[in-house]
Amino acid sequence: MRLTRRLFFIGLGLTAMIAVGSYWWQLPGLAGSRGIAPIGAGMDGLRGAGDVGFFDAPTLLWLSSSDAMLHLLCALAFLSAALLVAGIAPRIASVTLWASWLSLVQAGYPFLAFQWDVLLVESAFCAAFFAPPGLRPRLATEPEPHAAFRWVLLVLACKVTLESGIVKLASGDPSWRDLTALTYHWWSQPLPTWTSVLIAGLPMWLQQLMCILMFVLELAIPLMALGPRLMRLTAAAGLMALQAALFAAGNYSFYNVLTFVLAVPLLDDLALRRLWKRAPRSDAALSGATGSTGLPPASPRPSRWPWAVMATYAAISFGMFFGRQVDSRLLSALRPFDTVNAYGAFAVMTKTRAEIVVEGSVDATTWVPYEFPWKPGDVTRRPGFIAPWQPRLDWQMWFAALGSCASNPWVVSLQQRLLTGTPEVLALFETNPFPGTPPRYLRTRVFQYRFAPWAEQGTWWTRTETGPYCPPVMLGADGSVVRAF
Repeated sequence: MRLTRRLFFIGLGLTAMIAVGSYWWQLPGLAGSRGIAPIGAGMDGLRGAGDVGFFDAPTLLWLSSSDAMLHLLCALAFLSAALLVAGIAPRIASVTLWASWLSLVQAGYPFLAFQWDVLLVESAFCAAFFAPPGLRPRLATEPEPHAAFRWVLLVLACKVTLESGIVKLASGDPSWRDLTALTYHWWSQPLPTWTSVLIAGLPMWLQQLMCILMFVLELAIPLMALGPRLMRLTAAAGLMALQAALFAAGNYSFYNVLTFVLAVPLLDDLALRRLWKRAPRSDAALSGATGSTGLPPASPRPSRWPWAVMATYAAISFGMFFGRQVDSRLLSALRPFDTVNAYGAFAVMTKTRAEIVVEGSVDATTWVPYEFPWKPGDVTRRPGFIAPWQPRLDWQMWFAALGSCASNPWVVSLQQRLLTGTPEVLALFETNPFPGTPPRYLRTRVFQYRFAPWAEQGTWWTRTETGPYCPPVMLGADGSVVRAF
């Protein structure tokens, strides 16, 4: 398992570098002191509440929530990820990645509150047990990972995908049960790609067949991860194929890459050498080194605590999922730490696509749109690939369109930043339509978008206006946002 473990940590480190690096670049405009939702102001509110403490929001930002501290946490997380890639102090690096990323996630709402954000927290936590000890462990001499700690990662790989399949069937959404959900998904997903346009044009029977295959990959295949060696290898192939297909059909941030990496421990060194066509001395020799089942030999030390860790982790993991509504003191105490989580994507399929178009004006007569770099806006712009990078404002605008202006106060804050021409926020947009002086007025309009028919050359979307999102606004005398007319 040494080679497999090394490959896993390289993959985890690279994924974390992308996740942290992309957020770090967007941090000033999203959550810095001049951003849309400043983390510092949020932490000040928690400090002033009086009845909220560390165990309610476990983050190092209690020490300081300045911009310098935010950048320090990003730097620690990024450096820890780089150390994992380099194979330097992997156990310490995993713990540091867990603590620093957890600290940011805890305070980063609404732009740092996605399932893959907490999945990275949990992955770093589980990786700390699986990691070899020492400052610079050598592949040839480092101890084999304890089988129990490998099983912690097998449980994680299983539950992430399995729970996504279960929630679809448990939600009661008829489109999952009649296998038509994917006919909506390709154009209603947060950030479609041009391949989504092609897939959406496939016949209904093929879309339903893909839905059946998806359920097989999300419900049956993950359970095989907990079986004997051949089943685990089959599960690894199935889980990796699912994530590769999803990556090719949409922008899901770093979720697909991270979930792909979590399937790596289902492999073993013998399987990897065969994949790389590097013949070992003999299959029997390798089999003897790893055990006939592909698991490393049992530790010569009669220690049972690793198995206790694995059993506790598995029990809490599935307790979190199946007992979401259970008033358990233990689960309630653990939930704020985002270290053992329940998952489940697209439980209820979104069947419409509302998009918020933000426009500015200097005279309330001529309105010019603020184009986002990746979300649909201009109907002639081709949907593109950006994953595993996540443009978090683009993503959050998709969620905002599912609600109302009143339920998303950060949209008002976004408008205030645009009216004052805040450079950190303007950097999150494709272009600044008012490079000289900020507009005097802003308005937000809602459109329903659909993929355009294939016959309409040069047009990727059709759209129909359905009404305003927020009332038109301007800056008041005190610099706050007020209704314009």
